[in-house]
Amino acid sequence: MTVVGVGVDLVHVPGFAEQLGRPGTRFAQAFTAGERRDAQDAVDGPARHLAARWAAKEALVKAWSATLFGAPPVASEHVHHLVEVVKDAWGRPRLRLHGEAAEHLAGLDAHVSLSHDGDYATAYVVLSQP
Repeated sequence: MTVVGVGVDLVHVPGFAEQLGRPGTRFAQAFTAGERRDAQDAVDGPARHLAARWAAKEALVKAWSATLFGAPPVASEHVHHLVEVVKDAWGRPRLRLHGEAAEHLAGLDAHVSLSHDGDYATAYVVLSQP
């Protein structure tokens, strides 16, 4: 396995929750139906859950950017809706890529870790070649 990109992101949950509540927020289109459904079922509330997913999306974009160091971007900055955080039967997170994100990152594995502590949610993404 060869690591080709690493990304990390930290989200302030109260600030994120405030932005989620604003009409016309850009976050409305960033989450898939499955992510929104999972957030509604979260014991600790949807904002904290979605903040961690937003961090994962941002971390993936950063890891992806690292694979392109020195080269021009291959996609727009608005690809968050193409990155979906799914979970298995035990609640472990995994990234599912769609559209141009899946096309550009074909052949790479995306590993994700999510965490919450107090008012913060964080995600770490490693892109690797098998």
